[in-house]
Amino acid sequence: MGNICRSPLAEGIMRHLIKEQNLDWEIASAGTGAWHVGKAPDNRSIDVAKKFGYDISGQRGRHFTASLFDLYDHIFVMDKNNYKEVIKLAKNDNQRDKIDYFLADYGEVIDPYLHDHLFEPVFDEIEARCKRLIKQLGV
Repeated sequence: MGNICRSPLAEGIMRHLIKEQNLDWEIASAGTGAWHVGKAPDNRSIDVAKKFGYDISGQRGRHFTASLFDLYDHIFVMDKNNYKEVIKLAKNDNQRDKIDYFLADYGEVIDPYLHDHLFEPVFDEIEARCKRLIKQLGV
């Protein structure tokens, strides 16, 4: 939503993993709300990523805009609220077809923002899905 917890984890993990695989993919994350644009990820996301060998501290929040449909082949959202906001910006079927839940058939990624103890389980879920996505999308 604000691009400081879940999506920066997904971006950082995926960037790290595709670099290991020598894949030439463009990866970015964005929030449906603009209140954290330009800000670093939540410290708890930075800490859990660092604990498992990923550095997301240099990432900065950005806002999801309709122009991103033209830049990316896939748009993944973390939950129903984000899906509703992103689908509203899609102008045609081609853009709508790019949108999917990050976990696909697996459901929504819980927002850990209000619960410190959820950051590590959310990290684990996101990392596992990033690895599956790499296999699914091209390796």
